Amino acid sequence: MASAGTAARPEAGGARWRQPGTVPDRVGGLLRLILFCSLLALAGCDRPAPPVLPAYAPAPPDQVVRDLSFGIHPLHNPARLLALYGPIIDEVNRTLPDIRLHLVTSRDYADYERKLREGVFDIALPNPYQTVQARPAYRIFGKVADDSDFHGLILRRKGSALREPTDLRNRRFSCPSRTAVAACMLPLLYLHDHGMDIARELDVREVGSQESSIMNVATGMVDAGATWPPPWRAFRRSHPALAAQLEVAWRTDTLPNNGLIARSDIDPGLVDRVAMALYGMSEGEAGRKLLSAAEIRGFEPADDARYAPVERMLERYSRVIGPLPQ
Repeated sequence: MASAGTAARPEAGGARWRQPGTVPDRVGGLLRLILFCSLLALAGCDRPAPPVLPAYAPAPPDQVVRDLSFGIHPLHNPARLLALYGPIIDEVNRTLPDIRLHLVTSRDYADYERKLREGVFDIALPNPYQTVQARPAYRIFGKVADDSDFHGLILRRKGSALREPTDLRNRRFSCPSRTAVAACMLPLLYLHDHGMDIARELDVREVGSQESSIMNVATGMVDAGATWPPPWRAFRRSHPALAAQLEVAWRTDTLPNNGLIARSDIDPGLVDRVAMALYGMSEGEAGRKLLSAAEIRGFEPADDARYAPVERMLERYSRVIGPLPQ
């Protein structure tokens, strides 16, 4: 019999026992823990996996930006048109954050009128002839304010021998385009009404832009030329020395100013919002400064009836001057 405090020796063929706290016992305990955890993991395999929650993209903006092209007839050359009307377009875009207007220029009247025929512009600011000719593909919704500013001017050089309109018989005469209302149609009607046979007695030269028409007079390329008040005022500021050599010989009667039109398939509600932004520009000092730089006082509502005087003028023009340009 073993004495107290000593380990019992195993008998031959008997089981081998270890005292607690020995290294082999600790290894065995670790193995049993691993086995227990494995059984727990296997038991969980029959449970359904937790659902995978969908990932959501950021919420879309409340307003979708609508892009609209805005075409202005060649009041000036493209670079100057962008400089004067670009800030006006930017102001409308600032007022209507969900609408983005893009200013589209044209190299001359023919190019602009082609774009109108092809529906390139969503919204446009054409001259009165182009305004009525664009229907029904476009509808009239507004116009430039102040019709007293829409008339033709016939320029001559100071000291010129031209004293009466009939002194222009067999002389050279410049205008931007045959379809320029204030700067060609009205002046030709004026000369007709003062005794000129336009078809037989006047050498009319289309020079592409308002500035070119004025410059042709200043440089002596023509004996007289036509324009209208806004580009004449702009020319006097930008070319004071040349402008000082010129004078207004005659001015014509007035007509409704340049129109605002929208392609007929454009949402009327969208057009109304653009219209209100344009009309409202003249109500604030900042807007008035932008309009003044572009040589206009503002915009106002208009419809087909407002342009009835233009249709009467065009009918008379085709009768006494010749067929309307096509």
